[in-house]
Amino acid sequence: MAPAVPLSLIDFCTVHEGERPGASMARSVELAQRAEALGFYRMWYAEHHNMPGISSSAPAVLIAHVGAHTSTIRLGAGGVMLPNHSPYVVAEQFGMLAELYPNRIDLGLGRAPGTDMNTLGRALRRDPHAAENFPADVMELAGFLSENSPVPGVQAVPGRGTNVPLYILGSSMFGASLAAKLGLPYAFASHFAPTHLEQATAYYRENFQPSERHPEPYVIAAVNVTAADTREDAERQTRLVRRERVRALAARGNRDISDANLDQLVDSPAGRQIVEMLHYSAIGTGDEVRGYLEGFARLAQADELMVSVLAPTGEENLRAMEILARAWGLG
Repeated sequence: MAPAVPLSLIDFCTVHEGERPGASMARSVELAQRAEALGFYRMWYAEHHNMPGISSSAPAVLIAHVGAHTSTIRLGAGGVMLPNHSPYVVAEQFGMLAELYPNRIDLGLGRAPGTDMNTLGRALRRDPHAAENFPADVMELAGFLSENSPVPGVQAVPGRGTNVPLYILGSSMFGASLAAKLGLPYAFASHFAPTHLEQATAYYRENFQPSERHPEPYVIAAVNVTAADTREDAERQTRLVRRERVRALAARGNRDISDANLDQLVDSPAGRQIVEMLHYSAIGTGDEVRGYLEGFARLAQADELMVSVLAPTGEENLRAMEILARAWGLG
């Protein structure tokens, strides 16, 4: 019998060494098609900027492309970094997606910039203090997606009346508090920010104020998975993934760094801190991964798990999805 907790996936649209971003987008279509066939609930894409290894800088555009090549799986942003945008434009974009793909679109909202401060100020041309308006921006966006525009005489077309489901994303007590106050579902980014998971989800549940659309709290907790046919292969893949994560963050994506120097970097305090960001990681065979995820769901008080599959190659990613789906009883 399948576990009660739905299983979903977040795809970072990873650009591998030596390839163009277009290859990563083609792979994202393949991943979504396979996820749909395997029975995963939804696929989310995150807004990142100025990151050579991630091409999901425009989630709405990517979702439109993936939606045209899939039929039933839910698709969404996990998330759109709302301070980077006008709520009205986001309402138009996701309203259009909702009209193109009815009952399949989600909109997760974050208040972080999704990039470095230089990119934020000089390229995105955004005020670094814009995040302070996040609660008001969420409410304005919700208004544009409803029948009651927050600006007299202005409608989001498309967008009005679509009521695209909104989710508050977070990795701290701020997001938990806001989601509870607004009566919205809450998604915790524990796949890279593990520190406040238990405290935030407990606070959210205890302080949730029911809303018309959400009479009960709903928690999505993100977790990393490296699944393989053997424990040894899963551990091998994990080592490779962690090295590349340290290269991307501590070595700023430097491909010329020697293996010896990268090993030293991985073992350095900075490297260990980056690896610790992946604290919540299920590693092993299908049975081992399932056991870990069941315990994690209880720990996080999660209604749904959002899985970040960590694998060195696209082929290994697909295989991990198959192993995970079978172990979880999907399909």
